[in-house]
Amino acid sequence: MPFLTQVFKNKFPKEKFSVGLDIGTSAIKFIKLKHDKGAYELTALAVETFQGDLAPALEKVIKSWGINKVKISVSGPAVIIRYVSLPRMLPEELRQALRFEAEKHIPFPIAEVSVDAHILRSDPVDNKMLVLLAAVKKDFLNQRLKLLEDLGVKVDSVDIDSLALINAFSFNYPETDKTKTIALLNIGASFSNLNILEGTVPRLSRDIHIAGNKIADSLSLDSKAAEISKINPQGEQSGKAAPAFEVVLSQLAAEIRPSFDYYESQSASSVGKIFLSGGGSLFSGLKESLANVLGAEVDYWDPLKQITVAEGLDLSGISSMERAAKFAAAVGLAL
Repeated sequence: MPFLTQVFKNKFPKEKFSVGLDIGTSAIKFIKLKHDKGAYELTALAVETFQGDLAPALEKVIKSWGINKVKISVSGPAVIIRYVSLPRMLPEELRQALRFEAEKHIPFPIAEVSVDAHILRSDPVDNKMLVLLAAVKKDFLNQRLKLLEDLGVKVDSVDIDSLALINAFSFNYPETDKTKTIALLNIGASFSNLNILEGTVPRLSRDIHIAGNKIADSLSLDSKAAEISKINPQGEQSGKAAPAFEVVLSQLAAEIRPSFDYYESQSASSVGKIFLSGGGSLFSGLKESLANVLGAEVDYWDPLKQITVAEGLDLSGISSMERAAKFAAAVGLAL
């Protein structure tokens, strides 16, 4: 390359962008970030709700925003995360032994899943390492990939909802006390994602089949009415919300508490604080009631806390709570 051409190429580098597409069971969340030397700028975001068929809503988002490359995530019964202790080995050795080791911990036939792993912690004293194993059923993943491919979109990477949430939280809250144990609870429409972190190191992740739709079903509300009822229950709805809410909350707590107990039985620490996200977390009074039931401090977190907003992008109509509810996983993907 001629010298002057190289000079101008270095002086005006191509801008780097990434797109996170969080495809839920009732809404698609879209985030576009601009990268610049470790800093990130939000340049676009959107939510598209749908009922029934995902394809038309996905096509609308992709065409509206000119998306051609995305990072996506998966969750639900086709996805498994396990945290296992293995003898210390090099990453390339783990790669070679991965399917053999995964077969011991994944409750699906190994030929039916795509598997990956990451070394979280290595201890030379006891010659052990903590490894995150992740697997997703191939048929489920291939359906999602084909849907995007048919729309002309390249999938840059596939993550898991829980890990995308952890990435977003760790980036935005680097000051988190590394000696404390916290939980991230993301309450979606059909699933809730629970993660327990020691500082920023994940130790337990699971999907819970109790989420926002449970409350809507109990109240016999459609999705639009339920969305309004979450934040501002009024009149008859307000009166009906309390018993339905308490039933679902007790069910959710009954799923969360054993996870806390299991973690605490394996560790010297206990969960001190729960950070909420997900659309289902916005039901009025949920934060306070959950704190009472579980005996832990509960608060929302902002997935855009450390991300600047592009000039001209108006976020005034979206509260920080709503940003956390809707965009936490999408931000983690785009990061």
